[in-house]
Amino acid sequence: MEGVPYLALIAAVAALLLAAYFSKVVHAADPGNDRMQEIGAAIREGAMAFLKREYTWVAGFVAVMAVLIFVVLDYGRPWGAIAYICGALTSALAGFVGMRIATAANTRTAQAARNGAAEALPLAFRGGAVMGFTVAGLGLLGISLAYLVFAKWLEVDDPFQVVATFGLGASSIALFARVGGGIFTKAADVGADLVGKVEAGIPEDDPRNPATIADNVGDNVGDVAGMGADLFESYAGSIVAPIVLAALLFAGSSPDLLEATFVFPLLIGALGMFASIAGALTVRGKPESSNFAKQLHRGTNVAAALTVVLALAGAYWLFDPIEEVVYPLYMGLTIVVGLLAGMAIGFTSEYFTSDHYGSVKRLAKQSETGPATVIIEGIAEGMLSTAGAILFVVTAIGGAYWLGQEAMPGIDASGLYGVALAAIGMLATTGAVVAVDAYGPIADNAGGIAEMAELPHEVRDVTDSLDSLGNTTAAIAKGFAIGSAALTALALFKAFTAAAGLEVIDIERVQVTIGLFLGGVTPFVFAALTMKSVGRAAFQMIEEVRRQFKEIPGLREGKEGVRPDYALCVDISTHAALKEMVIPGLLAIVLPLAIGLVSVEALGGFLAGALVTGFLLAIFMANAGGAWDNAKKFIERGAHGGKGSEQHKAAVVGDTVGDPFKDTSGPAMNILIKVMTIVSLVFVPAFI
Repeated sequence: MEGVPYLALIAAVAALLLAAYFSKVVHAADPGNDRMQEIGAAIREGAMAFLKREYTWVAGFVAVMAVLIFVVLDYGRPWGAIAYICGALTSALAGFVGMRIATAANTRTAQAARNGAAEALPLAFRGGAVMGFTVAGLGLLGISLAYLVFAKWLEVDDPFQVVATFGLGASSIALFARVGGGIFTKAADVGADLVGKVEAGIPEDDPRNPATIADNVGDNVGDVAGMGADLFESYAGSIVAPIVLAALLFAGSSPDLLEATFVFPLLIGALGMFASIAGALTVRGKPESSNFAKQLHRGTNVAAALTVVLALAGAYWLFDPIEEVVYPLYMGLTIVVGLLAGMAIGFTSEYFTSDHYGSVKRLAKQSETGPATVIIEGIAEGMLSTAGAILFVVTAIGGAYWLGQEAMPGIDASGLYGVALAAIGMLATTGAVVAVDAYGPIADNAGGIAEMAELPHEVRDVTDSLDSLGNTTAAIAKGFAIGSAALTALALFKAFTAAAGLEVIDIERVQVTIGLFLGGVTPFVFAALTMKSVGRAAFQMIEEVRRQFKEIPGLREGKEGVRPDYALCVDISTHAALKEMVIPGLLAIVLPLAIGLVSVEALGGFLAGALVTGFLLAIFMANAGGAWDNAKKFIERGAHGGKGSEQHKAAVVGDTVGDPFKDTSGPAMNILIKVMTIVSLVFVPAFI
């Protein structure tokens, strides 16, 4: 049992070594001709410049929060503040590594696409796998070290509250990275689409479009760095939640049981990591097969199957000697329930966002009657998709709660511990899931580079097929992240109520009712703020693209030697994103602090309301946006008139509406509900 944290460290190091190996493979590939390398360098330069400026701003916020933790909280002097900074630094490092590899893999994937998808697919996947295993490896490494340092080696006061501040540090970076990156990428994307494809009638990523470089930079800062920080936070939070919950709820139990409940999340993290490594090594492009979705999903399926076996074996090994645990296998089954629920939510997202199913095909057909019906149908499909996700989440909650209670029938809190374990189950294969997710923006960038470098149209056909699949895999990964957010936030919520001494949240008490309504409206306000931010930033981008088409002679006509001012568009997105991310980001921190200082009961109601509406909005926005995007791509491949038709223009409008849905507001929502919950947990001593 004492060796489990060290096993977790070994698994984390193994993941980072695999990431280093895949990085070497990617960098060894052919980066393409001089024009491709020039475009790739411009994308990397813009992405790294944005990341540097974003991290500089966020560093100031992290410093303020660290001082606040140090001054206000007893356990914050100094360990809580140190753990918070470590969580923030590790999360930022994950985003940085992902950005570096994605901006190296994009040109190489475009070059590989010249030889077909069978060569391009595994290269893009390996680029994504660097991100995936860096995120998972750093997350597991950070939590394992935090547990060992604060709980075992230093034996500090309130060690598990200190570990929770590590999770808060990760959440802080994730929130601003997701919001800032999402605003950047969608400002550029909307500007490029509306002026380029709709007004000017030129193809996506055409080198004549001034916003194309900014659009491709945005794929990296939003869908890679932002997504990486997001899933790092989700992964770390899913491991932290059951550890903190066990410390608060099992305090009177035997030392053996306490130790087992503390290290079991780390054990699952380690076993899931080994399973993900095995799964990632099975993904290869097969020339004789055109079913690339099947090839890409093989890695996650292998990882999931191995995790099921290892989780059951690990639970039996750890809990069988402990007297209070009647059915040790049931502890492993909570992991299985969470994993299956995550896959089910992922399939729901795939059903509503993939053009292999009726939802996207029905949406594409609506383009026959114009953009209004496309938007109506997309909103309806997105709303409908929440029903399946909710069904699977509540099933997971009920099943995991029952298994936890049955496993340890003499301990009242064991059911809630089981729910917290289910959240780990959803994210146990994070390395493989993020690898498949990060593959998407790499394929998208490869397509942009192929277009701007004027490669043969067959190359763009290959990258488009990979990119369309990437939209679906991204929706699946978002499903995992959002589903785990609901379970993790529920576990953190229970930890908060236990730490605050709230045995019940009575909705008949007026302060609870007030908090419930305030919490319910907060995700809507957050979504509105982030969408309006995209709108304002996109307005500036649209005006600039129109200006360049008007004022630069020969640009729109494609006169030889005439190039747009790409750098100015990158700068517009950068300024807008950094300015606009501040208020939505601060909202998640300030509101729970302000309400908690007034009434802890009101804060309990606030968190409950935000959890329900935030989860629903996240699923709705992510799936509606993904459906609009793939409906557009379905038409671009020849359905309903194909590229340049009125139907295509209608679908582009729908896709433009969906851009902030799926890449800004939706994916940031799961971070919002967890940030508010973990802020409340960390600052409980100040409230009471």
